[in-house]
Amino acid sequence: MVAAEEFYDALETRDAETRQREQFARLKRQLDHAKAKSRFFAERLKNVEPATVDGPEALARLPVTRKPDLAQAQKSDPPFGGIPTAGLGEISHVFMSPGPIFEPGGEDKDYGRFSRALWAAGVRPGELVYNTFSYHLTPAAMLVESGAHAIGCPVFPGGVGNTELQAQTIATLKPSVYCGTPSFLKILVEKCDELGLDSSSLKKGLVGAEALLPPVREMLSRRGIELCNTYGTADLGLISYESSAHEGMIIDEGIIVELVEPGGSRPVAEGEIGEVVVTTFNPVYPLIRFGTGDLSAVLAGASPCGRTNMRIKGWMGRADMSAKVRGMFVHPSNVADVVRRHPEIAKARLVIDNQGGRDSMLLKIAVKRRAEGLAGAVAESIHSVLKLRGEVAIVEAEALPDDGKIIDDVRKFD
Repeated sequence: MVAAEEFYDALETRDAETRQREQFARLKRQLDHAKAKSRFFAERLKNVEPATVDGPEALARLPVTRKPDLAQAQKSDPPFGGIPTAGLGEISHVFMSPGPIFEPGGEDKDYGRFSRALWAAGVRPGELVYNTFSYHLTPAAMLVESGAHAIGCPVFPGGVGNTELQAQTIATLKPSVYCGTPSFLKILVEKCDELGLDSSSLKKGLVGAEALLPPVREMLSRRGIELCNTYGTADLGLISYESSAHEGMIIDEGIIVELVEPGGSRPVAEGEIGEVVVTTFNPVYPLIRFGTGDLSAVLAGASPCGRTNMRIKGWMGRADMSAKVRGMFVHPSNVADVVRRHPEIAKARLVIDNQGGRDSMLLKIAVKRRAEGLAGAVAESIHSVLKLRGEVAIVEAEALPDDGKIIDDVRKFD
């Protein structure tokens, strides 16, 4: 029998019928709200009667909204494309993700719903959470921090970089919980070893924004740090999370998830790989059937930990050529933006790898003419456009196949 304190609340152990009934009653209210308050969804749902959306089949008839739809809406109706139901004076933050796409942040406690994932990772009130997700531009760090505060945990906003200083801070503050990418946690504990500093206070980790590779999980487990993985996006907040059972990723209780034909709208059969489509109950930023572009598949049955919501197998790739690198999406259009800044470039391909357990980017370029300092200038453009560091290699044109591939993701996730 699983102890009651294992669960964040009673929602996690609802039977399937109760969960569906309660979520779709809530969805009807959300659809009414979105049609009344959001210009974007008032148009998109103009032929939808919310009262008729009473189950998965009815939901599947609604249109899917994807990133390009948001980007286009924001260009024609800046800054948010008419999606939010509140004005600037009624929101607390504005975030940015690649595109660029701007997302409003509300003042609600646990705005991104990360408290549930933290609780499943064993985090309890009063523990110090060392948060190394980025506090710059993107919302990841603040969404996790909001969840930690909802539980009753103080947060140290470590952010990214400053490895030696962060190692010294861990040794001094002795936090028990780490939040951030798994690769950076590995770097931090190795830096502590190098400097002769004690990192043994770290016992729990909630990680995300990149693949959690088995060798990294095993290495950190040997150090006494047990990791739970998460899957979320800037637009939606938490989508799914691991529990101590480490069998699949459990869907968050604050959303409805469907898996549909990649790029389409029809749900796939259980067990088949499909695109993750999410509907939120966020009152400020009501995304209805939002296509993430990420691929996954339903894992049959319920988790051994006792949580009863649907499980997915985790991130299984992209429905397009986009990739997530160190927590940031990189799209073919971003690579094109870099190329446009340098007329010397004839052809380019971005190669993404994770040798050593850390994501890396190498932009291979074939040039029309050589120019002094070109590689350095292109590297600066990569950082400016993608908000990530990347290397540049000038290669012969025949080294870049004419196969239409702009992003070549060669990372191995197993």
